[in-house]
Amino acid sequence: MGAVTRGTTHPNRLRRMDRWIAATHGPVLRRAQAPVAVDLGYGAAPWTAVELMARLREAAPRVRVVGIEIEPARVAGAKPYEREGLSFRHGGFEVPLDGDARPSLIRAANVLRQYDEEQVARVWERLCGRLAPDGLLVEGTCDEIGRRHVWVALGPEGARTVTFATRLGSLERPSDLAERLPKALIHRNVPGEPVHAFLRDFDRAWAAAAPYASYGARQRWIRTARSLSGDWPLADGPGRWRQGELTVRWEALRPAG
Repeated sequence: MGAVTRGTTHPNRLRRMDRWIAATHGPVLRRAQAPVAVDLGYGAAPWTAVELMARLREAAPRVRVVGIEIEPARVAGAKPYEREGLSFRHGGFEVPLDGDARPSLIRAANVLRQYDEEQVARVWERLCGRLAPDGLLVEGTCDEIGRRHVWVALGPEGARTVTFATRLGSLERPSDLAERLPKALIHRNVPGEPVHAFLRDFDRAWAAAAPYASYGARQRWIRTARSLSGDWPLADGPGRWRQGELTVRWEALRPAG
């Protein structure tokens, strides 16, 4: 189920998302008896699935990664990279796994960006319906070399949070991340929508924190996050802020209407 996407990918492109998944979802993966993580729509080359397994196994040594692609030629090209704990198969949003197993993680990066906004809710519902009871769907978009990334985290019940992640040294203002908003939000960055108000306040807090730039971009980002936390329901703290991340509860950014 689904359509073939452009499939562009680069090694190390999804490092920020992978790092966040390992840190926040690692305990769930460690508790599972036979955890399966899916790299859905890994693209024309299998690098992201290979890297996902390496990063997740540092947090959960028993995890298996399955790369799923809707284009058969891409699956054939990935087969030589299979190894213990890593496999590739043909499929789409139905997430085909042996024995109809339910994955503990589905990562879908730069997939829905090429779909219409009206299709997103149905795809989320289908993918969340495939998750294990304590599973996680991470869906979002990043730039070509992974400096800027925004993703939504969802559980079986639906959307939970939105995370903004960036290489701080490359950031002029937080609203630069708007071009990487996931499909559910990217067309909502207009006056009257919550995500537009959030990015406006994000920029204002960043500007107000300019004096902290003398201590480095990280300290400025942390100060910005502390300021935002007074008006917006942030779901993380300094430990993640130091990584150039900031996570907001989904209900605060949910599209209006």
